[in-house]
Amino acid sequence: MDNFNRNLEKYAELVIRIGVNLNKGQDLLVEAPIETLDLTRLIVQKAYEAGANFVHVHWQDDVVTRNKFDYASEDSVDYYPEWYTTMLERFVENGGALLNIKVPNPNLYDGIDASLISRASKAASTARAKYQHYVRTGEFSWCLIKAPTEAWASIVYADLPEEQRIPAMWDAIFQINRVYEENPVAAWQSHLDTLKATHSLLNERSYKALRYRATGTVLRVELPEGHIWLGGDNENARGIRYVANMPTEEVFTIPNRTGVSGTVASTMPLNINGALVDRFTFTFEAGKVVDFQAEVGYDHLARLLDMDEGARYLGEVALVPFDSPISNLNRIFYNTGIDENASCHLALGSCYPINLKDGTKLSNAELKARGGNSSLIHVDFMIGSAELEIDGELADGTIEPIFRAGNWVLTF
Repeated sequence: MDNFNRNLEKYAELVIRIGVNLNKGQDLLVEAPIETLDLTRLIVQKAYEAGANFVHVHWQDDVVTRNKFDYASEDSVDYYPEWYTTMLERFVENGGALLNIKVPNPNLYDGIDASLISRASKAASTARAKYQHYVRTGEFSWCLIKAPTEAWASIVYADLPEEQRIPAMWDAIFQINRVYEENPVAAWQSHLDTLKATHSLLNERSYKALRYRATGTVLRVELPEGHIWLGGDNENARGIRYVANMPTEEVFTIPNRTGVSGTVASTMPLNINGALVDRFTFTFEAGKVVDFQAEVGYDHLARLLDMDEGARYLGEVALVPFDSPISNLNRIFYNTGIDENASCHLALGSCYPINLKDGTKLSNAELKARGGNSSLIHVDFMIGSAELEIDGELADGTIEPIFRAGNWVLTF
């Protein structure tokens, strides 16, 4: 137990110092499931030790979340409180930082009509549009982290006896976040340097397009002029560097909205708003999803694609080697924040304007004119595998290998 408590404290310090990189005098908002009480208390402690001005914890609970769909009137699913979005916007504008212990439950909405979940998601996304713009343009420091809950651990480690599941999940979280290192902060700094070297080389190559090949996948993704590869940590509008997702193994950029063609097959299940979607494919023409299939969760996927006009276009392309710390655990986590860092992935919906030269200064219309996509959604789905091949297409038409057998062949 002493070792566990030491590691838990190291994790809390890590997410404050590396994740949100909290500065003296900043406010911090922590969004946390009630099951993560011990970790959350440590995070609050470490935040105040780092000089936080004020820390507010917004507690979350699956039972309370589910109650709305079980007992509230149907009209209530279309409501999202303006006062809450106003609070978030003022919080960002006042220079606050956000730390979200993101632990979605893939079975949370079992038995609930997919249309109700879709309506609630659209209401929330519409109300939070300005706040999400702040997120995607790097206006402030934000970080998504993970911690075990019984529901999540019971899905990921269903093969273990019940009493071993949460300890196994903690072990995995500590591993993939480098908590077991003697100095996790220094280990993370080294890791961020490696990701920087990777995306720096990709920016030097300035590929015109990427070409993907694997079972069920033959896809060409154009990259717009002025695209920027990022990965690891980012800099917010106030010059503070932060890590948006812990763990992170990806480098990512913006695809050309109308420059995607071919078919791509998923390689991992996807949790969409508390509903599982699995074994699905998309067919793209001129950037748009014109056909799709799903063996599990077809209705949920259909409603996602119909969320708005931009939902059928891509907003992100990300590269992650198959031989990487999370992938090597050989475990599906049913949590996009982890699974996307074990696998190459794409994202439906809104792009990150930070991935385009001067993109944060553009209106939605200007962003679209330069190849970016806008939408109420941003949903990553995994396409990486041990067989994935990716080629880079240069401006002069030269084709060169980037990935073979799921891993980098470029030399960094």
